[in-house]
This record gives sequence, C-alpha cells and structure tokens, in this order.
Amino acid sequence: MRLTFIGAAQEVTGSCFLVETDDVRFLVDCGMHQGGREAHERNFNAWPFDPATIDFVLLTHAHIDHSGLLPRLCAMGFKGRIHTTTATADLLSVMLLDSAFIQEAEWTRAQRKKGGNPAGGRNPALLYTVAQAEAALEQVDGATYGEALQPHPSVRCTFRDAGHILGSAIAEVWVTEDDRTRKIVFSGDLGQPGRPIVRDPTPIAEADVLVVESTYANRLHRPLSETIDELTFVIEDTLSRRQGNIIIPAFALGRTQELLHLLLSLCKQGKLPHLQVFVDSPMANKVTEMTWKHSEYLDDESRALLSRRSTDSRFMDLRFTRSVEESMALNRIKAGAIIISASGMCDAGRIKHHLRHHLDRPECAIVIIGYQAVGTLGRRLVDGEKRVRLFGEDVRVRAGIHTIGGLSAHADQAALLGWLKGFEVAPRRTFVVHGEAETACGFADRVAEELGWRVEAPAPGTRVDL
Repeated sequence: MRLTFIGAAQEVTGSCFLVETDDVRFLVDCGMHQGGREAHERNFNAWPFDPATIDFVLLTHAHIDHSGLLPRLCAMGFKGRIHTTTATADLLSVMLLDSAFIQEAEWTRAQRKKGGNPAGGRNPALLYTVAQAEAALEQVDGATYGEALQPHPSVRCTFRDAGHILGSAIAEVWVTEDDRTRKIVFSGDLGQPGRPIVRDPTPIAEADVLVVESTYANRLHRPLSETIDELTFVIEDTLSRRQGNIIIPAFALGRTQELLHLLLSLCKQGKLPHLQVFVDSPMANKVTEMTWKHSEYLDDESRALLSRRSTDSRFMDLRFTRSVEESMALNRIKAGAIIISASGMCDAGRIKHHLRHHLDRPECAIVIIGYQAVGTLGRRLVDGEKRVRLFGEDVRVRAGIHTIGGLSAHADQAALLGWLKGFEVAPRRTFVVHGEAETACGFADRVAEELGWRVEAPAPGTRVDL
C-alpha cells in the first residue's frame, strides 16, 4: 500500500491524498490551492495521475480547500462516487456552484478587460464551469456519522464527527491487501473543543497510520472569554464611539454561522446593545438555512438557541442580502452596521467591494476571525500592509485591523495534542499535514518529543510505502 501527499503537505490548502494498492486507487479530499497566482497555476496542474484511474473519493468536509477541485476531477475523466457526510453532500450543492460561478464571472471580466470575446468557444484557462460543477454533484453520496461504508471490495470506511464545521468528518479507513487489513485515519480539519454550533471532535482509539492536520499547531487560541471581551470592545468602540461600520470577512460555511450565534447570544445576555447586522453573501444565506435544516449535527445549546430565532429581532436586526443592488446599497450606510461577507480570505466575492469602501476610513474596523493563507489579501491586511490593490486601484489602509483568533474553527496546539492523546495505542506511523512548513515540521517534532511517536511532516509529492 502506498500513500502520496499531493496537496496540503507543508502548506495549508489543496488537501489531496492518494491511497493505492494493486487493487484500488482512491483519494481523500480533492481541494483547491488558495493564495496568490502560484495557487491558480497549481490548480490547473494539481495531480500526478489520470483522474479516470481513480476508483472513488472520500471527502472530509465542504470547504473549498478540501473539495474545490472535484468538478475538475470529474470533468477530466473521474467516473466513480464521492463519499461524504449527508450535511457535506448538501453543502457541496452551494459551495461548488458558487466556486464555479465566481470562476466564470472573473474569467468573463478578464476577457472583457483584454478586449476578448467571453462567449467565443472553450476557454482553456477556466478551471471548471457551473455545468461541470452540477455534473459533479451527481456523483456525490451522503452517509451519516458512524455508518459503515464499503466503496470498494477491499476498502471499508466510517465517518466520525470532526467538530470543525457542519458535516465535517474524520475518516476511518480500512484497506485490505493480500489478506492483511490496515487502518488509516485521516483527521480532516479538527475543531476546537467547547466552541458553539458543532460538537467536539470524536476521539479515535487506534490506527495503523494517522494523517493529522496542523493548521494552528504552532499556537494556543485565546480563551473564549477573552475573545468575547475583545470582540465586544471592538464592536462598542467602533459603532458607538467612532461612529463607523464593522466589516467582517467570514467564510460562508462555518465562521458566519458561529459568529451570528455568538452575536445573538451576547445581545441576549445584555453584553451588547441591539445590533444591526447584514450578511452580504448569498452563499452564507443558503448555508445558514442548511445549518438549521441539519440540527442533528449541532450541539444542544445551538439547537435551543436557533429554535427560537423567530424572536431574535428583539435583540438583533439581522438581514440577509440577496441581490447585487441590495449589496451595493450597504455602502451608503456610513455608521452603525456590522457587515459580514465572503470570502473569508478577502480574495473573491462581495467582501472586496466592502473593503474598497471602508479600508480608507479610520472610524471603521475590519475584524479578521479566520485563517488567512499566505498570498491572500486577508493575509496582507493581517501583516500590516498600509496600501493594497483592489479592482486595479491602490487603497490606503486606515481602518483598524483586528485579528480575533479565538474564533478559529481549527483546533490549536493544545487541542490537537489532546485529541492525539486519545489514542489508546500509538499509530505505527503518523504524518502531519495541512500546516505551513515551519508549523507542520515543528508540530511533528513536538508530537515525537511529547508522545514518543514515529512522526514526520511530508513535503509536497512525497510518496511512502506503508
């Protein structure tokens, strides 16, 4: 049996792992690289294999850096099934179509800027189309947590709750080769215990081989109480004292729903005044409705809170914008609004328009609540750049930039080590992935030192015999 680390190896995005025996070839995740022009090129040349030779795909969750290349995989010849959780299967109908729409729209704008004809034949520089994303969805099968799957005669799989976002999963995979069965566990993205909306990550008792994420393995998140205090201060200071607006780039899936839950809870507790909140992301609107639909995946507190959402206007005026005209109208609001918009890394979507209208206003605040990959606009803001390019223009950064890391959907170092300590027997081999090179390698050293495991952080393209 062989395992190849195609993406998310000493990097955070592009999650993709190939498992092979003489009888079967399958992928775990098929994600998009994000961050800068290099990522764009890598997405067009992402795989060292023919997609037609892949038997099936196991998908840990719906975030684009894990799922975003599925339509391209299918369009280039993959005919098998994509196995995931039922909630993720539903979410893909939003995430992949939105991804395809953004790509088509950006390509059309680029063609018009160059004086080309956007309707003129097939475009080799388009990653995939809306039609191809729709076709890929026909190959998706949903399963419940704990359900036994057999996607191939030699492979069994069960999904466990990863506690990261709605429907996120740890994949337990048993592969039989020459009458010998070995268990590989892929952590997917693990959530931080004790966070609202989703349940805590499921402990796993044993594995022969473990592939574990490390996005925030080099740090400890601030305690939630301190995070809430900081968020409350920024909101009150900006809306009341500075008389500005607050712009929050948020991933439509996961961060938006958790943030709404938190704001509503703080208003109900009297820690914040009545708020005027706009969610300017059609995708976030759809995902939020799906969150309510899949209440069986939520923790008890979230189910109770969301079940009373019809009375929330007493505490918070929440509006979801749908049309472009509604989105543009938000820019006429000069003070008193919290605008939550995608994309979370500020590289696409309506958030770029809100940043253009607010970055040069010192009375406003930009609140960063999620991971920002190297090369993204969000990362440049976090790193303190004083000018950024938006729609071909230089924009001064005079608004306050606030990074509130305690709201991250990823487990921090302590939570990751805590989950690893849940193994009753050390895995024979452990591979640390889904972290920037220094972080992944450093966490591998920490695990080896503290737990005594055989562990490494593979480089991109590494192929190991198991």
